[in-house]
Amino acid sequence: MGPASKKNRKKKPSFRKLLKTSNLKLENKLKNRQFKQQSSAKKQRKEQRKLRQAITDVSHQTLKPLERYGKRPEEEDEEEEFLETLPTDMMDEDDLEQIKAMAKKASFLTRDISSCAPVHAKKRKSEQPVEKYEKMPRKMTQEKEKELIHLLPIKDKSGLIPQSMEKPVVPEAEEEEESKDQELQIEEEPESGPSLTPQEQLELRAERLTEKKLRIASLSSAILADPHVNIKKLKELRAMLMETDPCIAVTVRKLVMVSLMEVFKDIVPAYRIRPLTEEEKATKVKKETQQLREFEEGLVCQYKFYLEDLEQTVKDWKQKKQKRKQAVSLQCYKGLAEVAIRCICDLLVALPHFNFHNNIIVMVVPLMNDSVRTVSEMCCEAVRKLLKQDKIGQASLAMVKVISGMVKSRNYSVKPEVLKCLLCLRIKEVDMKKDTEDTAPKKKFMSFRERKANLSRMQRKWKKAEEKLQKELLEAEATESKEKKIKLHTETLNIVFLIYFRILKKAQKSILLPSVLEGLAKFAHLINLEFFDDLLAVLYGLIVSGDLTYRESLHCILTSFHILSGQGDVLNIDPLKFYSHLYRTLLTLHAGGANDDTTIVLQCLDVMLTKRRKQVTLQRAQAFMKRLSTLGLHVLPDSCVGILAANRTLMHTFPKCDILLDNEMQGSGVYLPELDVPEYCNPQNTAVWELHLLKRHFHPVVRKFAAHLMKGAPSEGSGALSMELSRRTPEQLFEDYSVKDMTFNPPVAGPPSKKKEHFTFGRAFLDADLKTQIDAALQAESEQTSLDFTSPHTPQEK
Repeated sequence: MGPASKKNRKKKPSFRKLLKTSNLKLENKLKNRQFKQQSSAKKQRKEQRKLRQAITDVSHQTLKPLERYGKRPEEEDEEEEFLETLPTDMMDEDDLEQIKAMAKKASFLTRDISSCAPVHAKKRKSEQPVEKYEKMPRKMTQEKEKELIHLLPIKDKSGLIPQSMEKPVVPEAEEEEESKDQELQIEEEPESGPSLTPQEQLELRAERLTEKKLRIASLSSAILADPHVNIKKLKELRAMLMETDPCIAVTVRKLVMVSLMEVFKDIVPAYRIRPLTEEEKATKVKKETQQLREFEEGLVCQYKFYLEDLEQTVKDWKQKKQKRKQAVSLQCYKGLAEVAIRCICDLLVALPHFNFHNNIIVMVVPLMNDSVRTVSEMCCEAVRKLLKQDKIGQASLAMVKVISGMVKSRNYSVKPEVLKCLLCLRIKEVDMKKDTEDTAPKKKFMSFRERKANLSRMQRKWKKAEEKLQKELLEAEATESKEKKIKLHTETLNIVFLIYFRILKKAQKSILLPSVLEGLAKFAHLINLEFFDDLLAVLYGLIVSGDLTYRESLHCILTSFHILSGQGDVLNIDPLKFYSHLYRTLLTLHAGGANDDTTIVLQCLDVMLTKRRKQVTLQRAQAFMKRLSTLGLHVLPDSCVGILAANRTLMHTFPKCDILLDNEMQGSGVYLPELDVPEYCNPQNTAVWELHLLKRHFHPVVRKFAAHLMKGAPSEGSGALSMELSRRTPEQLFEDYSVKDMTFNPPVAGPPSKKKEHFTFGRAFLDADLKTQIDAALQAESEQTSLDFTSPHTPQEK
């Protein structure tokens, strides 16, 4: 009873403990099973290695011929005499025939007589393969036994009679030829295309391509239907990128690249997937959580492999290009690389929040400077889209960092389009935007003491519920804080200005200078006030140097006034030299030159005169109005419309400019159009007579503006413009009536058609002598007499 009672007193193990021990047992069993399998496989491999080594040793041994010793003639004679003395009646004839028959068989000679086993007994496998092969006898020349072919039996009264026949013997030479033919057929099977007609080849290719398309479609639809379950099919779809069939390889790879791109764009989550830590992997989670982890891990892995395949495709194309191999393969690689680059660019724009986005940026930025124009434009367009849609600033910061490193590493020898992409940054919009939510003070919640002192019990209850609701609403918005945005934008701008200032300092004659000046003009209001004096000095030095084109000098002027119109208002700087330069170079525009510079001129006029109206004198405004009226006579109609609209804005900004519509002179002096300084050219002593000529212009909008300005640019009444024209800025009017397509905009009506007047002879000629000469010439022509005009000058033969 003692041991039984002790046994009963034992505590029963809990279910959790049993579960833990059962799991340990299962794991140990699994480990033992794996260990046994590994050890058995290792033994089997060891035996196979020994057997192969024995076979190779035996096959490489050189057989030594048996030594034969010739007998002496005396011994041969003695042997013959001994055989003759033997009696012949000791052996029957049947025994003699049996011995002869046994001698003919090879088994009689090759059999080991010492062994008592039967001749045809099955041999067991020897544990020592080397000794087995050593004991094997040498092969002797023997006739091959004829093989029998068993036929269908014949049924007789007595029963079934088996039937058989000998297999026909094929000569060895014929067998070798047949084997060679089969090998050739096997080798020629993949190259069966040339034996087909072109039509059959096209049909075969279309059939194979249709099969591959259906396979791609089925895999893609299965993944999109249930990504968590069918995530492993991504690997099957990605394996089709290694298509080896030369007929359809290029097309299939292109289709798989595009299909995978669309699949990833659909199934990728809206957050970045981070790798799990060791502690997280060790902890037990729910089945749904484990399934989600497996899905995320598989998705990140396949996405990484896919990006590596795309990058390798582009690298292969670049290497082929450098090695200058065959043109056909180069074209194939070029097409594949273009599709791969397009996929990379789409992923750059569509998935800026997902993993490996910085790796995609590193791939795309060098291709922006590629020598192939289509590739460069594709990548630049993708970068512009990314910068325009980036609201937070993280992707923009990463992009600007990589561009800065590339420009510096290549010693500023990059395409201007690379720097023009930086103009799409949304920094100005975010910094200038001031929402009421950002400017409003943060709401403070009441403490418990304040509520208890100031509110009743019911009011405290309602106040608590209201504060809880307000907190939930704030959490639901989940918007990025303004401080974080400003921090990212500040860092981005610092890198952008670093690029611009490096080029201004070290590469002033570079083709990147127009892009730099254009960028400075856009972001000038965000430059630190400490750099203003140095930057203005550098810009004016570039203008005076004469190394810049007209467009570049306009960009310098525009950048300078953007700087002065922002934070530069606090500086007491009179940029008279910039006004003088623009006034002097305005007449550079003409109808025979580039028409794109007019937009920059109109922007400069808006920043210099309209927005700085308090710092501009009346004489300066009148001089610019007169110069612009003169410029309108020899430019294209779209530029003329923009210039007249700028004059209208000047008349509204400076009402005293209507003095130029009168012929009477104000004060002393004469107008000096050749003087470069607008302050001292006496513009008040002239008139804008050019408007009378522009009133007869062939373009209807130019005529409307000229008539409107001649009446003093009224806002109401008979001389006022329509609402469509009056509300448009000069730059917008220039774009609206652009003549880029080499057509009139709007179309100009032609002259009225007139009937053709018939020319009649007779009394229409007033000179009678002329009429007689014409009649004589016509009569001579009717008689078909040849006219010889050289007869008076040539000597006649006698």
